Amino acid sequence: MDIALDATAREWRERAFRFATEELIPHEVEAELNRGRLPPEIGQRHRKLAVELGFSAMDVPRSRGGLELRMVDQVAVWEQLGRVTNALCWCFSEAQRWMFEACTEDQIRRFILPLASGARKECYAITESGSGSDVVVETVARRVQGGYAISGEKWYVTSANLADYFILQARLVDGPHAGSDSLFFVDKPGPGIEVVRTPAFSHTFNAHHPICRFTEAFVPEANRIGEEGDGMRFSHAWFRHERLMIAARCCGAAARLIEEASAFAATRMVGGEPLAEKQMVQAMLADSVTELWAARLITFEAAEAHDRGEDLKSLHVRCSIAKLYASEAANRIADRALQILGGRGYMRENAAERFFRELRVDRIWEGASEVQRLVIARALAKRGLGGL
Repeated sequence: MDIALDATAREWRERAFRFATEELIPHEVEAELNRGRLPPEIGQRHRKLAVELGFSAMDVPRSRGGLELRMVDQVAVWEQLGRVTNALCWCFSEAQRWMFEACTEDQIRRFILPLASGARKECYAITESGSGSDVVVETVARRVQGGYAISGEKWYVTSANLADYFILQARLVDGPHAGSDSLFFVDKPGPGIEVVRTPAFSHTFNAHHPICRFTEAFVPEANRIGEEGDGMRFSHAWFRHERLMIAARCCGAAARLIEEASAFAATRMVGGEPLAEKQMVQAMLADSVTELWAARLITFEAAEAHDRGEDLKSLHVRCSIAKLYASEAANRIADRALQILGGRGYMRENAAERFFRELRVDRIWEGASEVQRLVIARALAKRGLGGL
């Protein structure tokens, strides 16, 4: 089963597959049994290799020294990195294309290009305690001399324990754009910034998701991203990218799960014959392969639609469709794979057990499945099936 990719996309896919298989997967169990952590020298090696392979500069314009890869190439990379558990593929940061549109030259120099080189790491402070199907931004930015005072609380700030700055969304409370949202670069640590607590989650990642509180934290005007009120536009660009790459990672995870389950079923003897000969097992594998094939087709077509330059509203919906279907399918495939593997599948040393826990959040973050359904249904109501 394969997607008809051209030579360039196949080359990037193979590069990512080798990195995932040779460098990351061998350390999964070690990370799982050590609260997600690897020895510093191994983590540094992974980050260095990822940067050298070009993964951190995939979306960076060539004019800025990047690779400016097509979205189909980036999906091919993230699909293979999705084969890895314990978020070990998060060993590098990405400088995304929208950042070069949004940021000033000074900001690109200080915050964005260092992501591509591996010199800095960001985290996104977007979600709040009341966030869900409605956009909730209660964190406020108040104008003060030279900049803004930020106050509020952000939840699930992924990688905040590893990052050295936030990309934070806040609601302006004064000035001509009061009531609208803006994004800000916020260096950390700094006065008025504290970690309220770091909840434990189902997965075993070294990248934590703490709750962070901002109390009159000063942000210079030079750290505002774009014009006042541009925050939601740039957040939507980030969400489109992330949703598509989540879909790609789910495809990679599903493929590995099917491979491991089918390999086990081929050798596990039950009643004098391989488990793979049992029709109920065959049905689970067949359903899994069918769903993976559909998820890959949807995801790669969404990537190609980006590369064709299709309408932005259509792209937004396609990313929602890809994330919705791929994440839901991957969770079903993980459940079936664990069932086929039986007791072995429930052991933490088994990838199926780890994926069973880890994939669950892909139906929640960057917009829950229910939110994706709302995006799709509302677009259908406005533009009809032909306008999606």
